[in-house]
Amino acid sequence: MSFDFAFQPSVERSRVETLATCAWVRAKETLLIQGPPGVGKTHLSVALGVKAIENGFSVTFYRLEELLAALRADAELPPARLRRRKYLNVALLVIDEMDFEPMTRTKASLFFRLVSYRYGRGSVLITTNKGIKDWPELLAGHAVLATAILDRCLHHSHVLNIKGRSYRLRDLEQAISLRQ
Repeated sequence: MSFDFAFQPSVERSRVETLATCAWVRAKETLLIQGPPGVGKTHLSVALGVKAIENGFSVTFYRLEELLAALRADAELPPARLRRRKYLNVALLVIDEMDFEPMTRTKASLFFRLVSYRYGRGSVLITTNKGIKDWPELLAGHAVLATAILDRCLHHSHVLNIKGRSYRLRDLEQAISLRQ
């Protein structure tokens, strides 16, 4: 895994190396990676997903909007067919970009069903630029639903809170500072 720990000093190398052992996937725990855009959340989630595959785990990756579309399309399936869906039966489900658009009540309810089903059955890795206190707004403004989801997600969890500058904008920052 190549990650520029010098550029992003808020990310502890030892913590990422521990996560790369996949003990948290084995234990069916959650990993929440928070931080502003460009700090490496998706990069780390993909790298940890690859490590999980290398350790023999099944993994699937969804951007939140793609996952919500799949959940909506499958909402009427009978439970036996629904359980065969990849997002329910993989060892590690990676959900990227849980942060841009607030969900409708229906989407938030479908997301709750997913989190409830996976709780204790499989690991979830979520990347977001929203802090936990902002999740009710993200989940259709529904505080009770947000609390129920967070209760399940955070019960057995690891949280990486990345602070810092955007890696994608580092060259632009350098160019601007050279002109001044």
